[in-house]
Amino acid sequence: QVQLVESGGGLVQPGGSLRLSCAASGSIFSINAMGWYRQAPGKQRELVAAITSGGSTNYADSVKGRFTISRDNAKNTVYLQMNSLKPEDTAVYYCNVGVVTILLGYLEVWGQGTLVTVSS
Repeated sequence: QVQLVESGGGLVQPGGSLRLSCAASGSIFSINAMGWYRQAPGKQRELVAAITSGGSTNYADSVKGRFTISRDNAKNTVYLQMNSLKPEDTAVYYCNVGVVTILLGYLEVWGQGTLVTVSS
């Protein structure tokens, strides 16, 4: 069993910053890619940013230059630093992690979601 716990969402004014965190715990042998997705009301879930086990990153065009994804492998944690936030960044943000577990092999696990609201 693997659990993801997200934190860091909230209300922020346009131009502000937030940092999301997602910590994985459980019967983990290793972690592959880690990523953040978001889903705005009435829209499909979309990839925001992802980072491989080797540290390679990719970003949605809409967040390039404003968001930074990073990971702490010792803590099984992925972060999303969000700067220069815009109202259109308002969404529920979900952590997604590819985990190799001790008993069940490879699993793709989703966090519970954290709401980010950008509004004045």
